[in-house]
Amino acid sequence: MGYLSLSKVVPFSHYAGTLLLLLAGVACLRGIGRWTNPQYRQFITILEATHRNQSSENKRQLANYNFDFRSWPVDFHWEEPSSRKESRGGPSRRGVALLRPEPLHRGTADTLLNRVKKLPCQITSFLVAHTLGRRMLYPGSVYLLQKALMPVLLQGQARLVEECNGRRAKLLACDGNEIDTMFVDRRGTAEPQGQKLVICCEGNAGFYEVGCVSTPLEAGYSVLGWNHPGFAGSTGVPFPQNEANAMDVVVQFAVHRLGFQPQDIIIYAWSIGGFTATWAAMSYPDISAVILDASFDDLVPLALKVMPDSWRGLVTRTVRQHLNLNNAEQLCRYQGPVLLIRRTKDEIITTTVPEDIMSNRGNDLLLKLLQHRYPRVMAEEGLRVVKQWLEASSQLEEASIYSRWEVEEDWCLSVLRSYQAEHGPDFPWSVGEDMSADGRRQLALFLAQKHLHNFEATHCTPLPVQNFQMPWHL
Repeated sequence: MGYLSLSKVVPFSHYAGTLLLLLAGVACLRGIGRWTNPQYRQFITILEATHRNQSSENKRQLANYNFDFRSWPVDFHWEEPSSRKESRGGPSRRGVALLRPEPLHRGTADTLLNRVKKLPCQITSFLVAHTLGRRMLYPGSVYLLQKALMPVLLQGQARLVEECNGRRAKLLACDGNEIDTMFVDRRGTAEPQGQKLVICCEGNAGFYEVGCVSTPLEAGYSVLGWNHPGFAGSTGVPFPQNEANAMDVVVQFAVHRLGFQPQDIIIYAWSIGGFTATWAAMSYPDISAVILDASFDDLVPLALKVMPDSWRGLVTRTVRQHLNLNNAEQLCRYQGPVLLIRRTKDEIITTTVPEDIMSNRGNDLLLKLLQHRYPRVMAEEGLRVVKQWLEASSQLEEASIYSRWEVEEDWCLSVLRSYQAEHGPDFPWSVGEDMSADGRRQLALFLAQKHLHNFEATHCTPLPVQNFQMPWHL
């Protein structure tokens, strides 16, 4: 006799039918309630009018309502700039260009047999990256965390709209992801910094509603905040390719819709936001400056820190193939001014303990940048003295090392300006090639101090406005 008989199926169908009727009744009651509510009818009228005509007045009225962002009309399309439509060198629907990692094993012939041998490892890496890895790297994309933070996010969004006259917009990236943005325009104020736009790139659990946008806002700049793919109103998942695609449409929106020139745009990033910031700097070389707060050079050392030693090979392979946040490599492709902010008590981007300041990966980001830009200065003597300076955990220790080597700032500036006048501004420079060891030490310390500022705080402490400074340049 079977487990499923007619006598059992009939009551089950009754229960199912009753449940469906209840659900239909609830849906009808909700519909009736909405259509008898004059405020809801007004909202629907404004929403439909905005879909037909995206005028500034319709957008202003729509911003007064909180609703599912999926229904918000698209304000800017990645193909909207006419240069994109005419050019074949722009991004395709597959995404913008990224720097690809070098093969783990050079010189190995890529035969069919080798591909078959690598297949199990590649499948494992793919599964790890798309399940555990992505959620560990970007916890802000986890639904439960977003649900818990939603009241705070709504409150922050309301503050930006009501107190700062923020304008929310939906951007469509080349991969089809919709990016949630907020723009605060300060160009109409008396403050000169309002003419500059700061594009903010948040951390792995940061949202523009409650993130690092508050610092440049307080400093008087125009600000454009955006949420990672999969965060709050943005769709998709935050893999490196999607992140770069999102950053691309944000920069295009700033230039072609908001009307800022690249020379008036500053990229400000906190923590993991350094990846999209350095990608934008590499891809849009005319951008005015880059400020990286509590960021790192490469993800692999930080990933190895939190995973078992026996997983080293799997972790390295997974990061390189699917989660390759190569900040230093991208930053070295940028020619403009850079400021790094190192947090002296950072517990996240150190590979040992927060007290071990030399394990802070911000040090490696600085060293790689200086070694790329000033390879002769950062030879043995220069590299050694900069590492000594980086070991200093207080301003007093920093000043002691600086004075010990008797750094003459006027002389350093004179040498650098003379080189720039003769050879041009493009890096790398060969300055220091025919210089004494003492001269290279002075230049190395001078450059290190100009490119990195310390902030005595932990990783998640908001950056005070007095620490938000424009990078040094000649």
